[in-house]
Amino acid sequence: MKNRYFYIIITLFTLLSARAFPQIDCITDPPLPPVLTSVSVQPETGNTILTWSLSPSPNIAAYILYSYKNGDGMPIDTVRDPAATTYTLSNTASKYFSVAYVVTAMRLPRCTSIFSNILNSIFEDVSIDTCMKKIVVSWNSYPSFPENVTGYSVLLSVNGGNYTESGNVSAGETSFTLNDYTIDAEYCFVVRANLENGAFSTSNKTCISTKMQRPPQWINADQATLNSEGEVELSFTIDPLSELIHFSLERKTGATDTFQEIARLVSVNGSVHYTDIQAETNIINYYRLSAVNSCSLPVMASNISSNIVLSLNRSGDNLILSWNPYKNWLGIISSYKLFVNTGKGFEELAVIPASDTTFIQGYQQIMYEVSGTEVCFYLSASETSNPYNVTGESISSKICTSPTEIITVPNVFTPNNDRENDLFRPVLSFTPLEYHLIISDRQGKVLFETRDYLAAWDGSQGGNPQPQGVCLWFLKLTTPSGKIISRTGTITIINNK
Repeated sequence: MKNRYFYIIITLFTLLSARAFPQIDCITDPPLPPVLTSVSVQPETGNTILTWSLSPSPNIAAYILYSYKNGDGMPIDTVRDPAATTYTLSNTASKYFSVAYVVTAMRLPRCTSIFSNILNSIFEDVSIDTCMKKIVVSWNSYPSFPENVTGYSVLLSVNGGNYTESGNVSAGETSFTLNDYTIDAEYCFVVRANLENGAFSTSNKTCISTKMQRPPQWINADQATLNSEGEVELSFTIDPLSELIHFSLERKTGATDTFQEIARLVSVNGSVHYTDIQAETNIINYYRLSAVNSCSLPVMASNISSNIVLSLNRSGDNLILSWNPYKNWLGIISSYKLFVNTGKGFEELAVIPASDTTFIQGYQQIMYEVSGTEVCFYLSASETSNPYNVTGESISSKICTSPTEIITVPNVFTPNNDRENDLFRPVLSFTPLEYHLIISDRQGKVLFETRDYLAAWDGSQGGNPQPQGVCLWFLKLTTPSGKIISRTGTITIINNK
């Protein structure tokens, strides 16, 4: 509307004053255009400032500003001051894309020059790569006319601070990468085209937040323990302030192997549980859990845990048990406990100091308790002093050995009540499944009979001591391994009273 009134006034003034001003042919002698010297965006306001040099033609009355696209100009405004060389355009277009501009000089009555040179605003775009922890700033190039562009400066403000130059690139480049940043901060960027005459053109301002999901500050490998099925059960406790819930579980076999991912897991209420049914439990397996960010990259790993492998060797009458120390609690091992099953279920046999990895068990100390087909052991390790108040417990693999099935029958005894060698019975290194002992004189008269392997003969029959001499015995039993043994022999009574 303002432009319309302006043009009406100019027309009337021209008609009334036609005799006062000489007429110049607009076709044969049009005014020369000005030179558009700068298009620059004010980063904080978003306003675009256009500057130009005056048209060298006389009688210029105004300058008309246009946005320019595909060879066409769309009028923006008319500056009615013939001495004006600058204009501030208040719109938001420069925040969303680059805008090209031209300017013309106008001479009365309505004689307009051709378009000036074209200059465009610099529009920058900023993207963040949280996977690689990079920020990429890109922009369109600024024309090198009427002044050459010598290069671009990338200005940076962090959390509202002053802008500083964070990078410089050549005139032919239109991007810059910031290779690191602080998490949970606001980064604002402005691109500045540096011109040969010392002037510059600035872009719009673009801000980006570097907020990321908070990774865990710690992951505790609670335990690697064997369950009743012989599978490795794993448990991990996660920093409760973590915003990451996806994890990668890795395993390696032996100290020299390399870790390989075996599962992708999701935490539930700050915990991760997994049963490794593929692991060979007769060898040492090492495990670690890593938090995974949105780029599927590990960002934090737990301490390493491992299963305990128990081994058994026999040396004479000794059972030698050895194991690998549990690795690698954040706390310390309080102790090891050894459990044995002689046929009646597992019972605690010994508490072993945390510094030990070997235990020797004399077979004679347990042989009378053996009632099963094998003697089995397992070890448990317990954690204490964990910094996150987690108490781990790891159960080893189970190791078994066949019982020593030894039958020893004495051939002499002295039932004289001197508390030495007063009773007769076969000595077994096991508890038989079935047992039958008969003792008779030489004529076949039964003197003693029992099916209790703990029962012993005192050398009497019906309360009457038997005379010195030789008696016969017959033994039949079934061993824990299922073997049926029948034996006969003699026993000599001496000094019976």
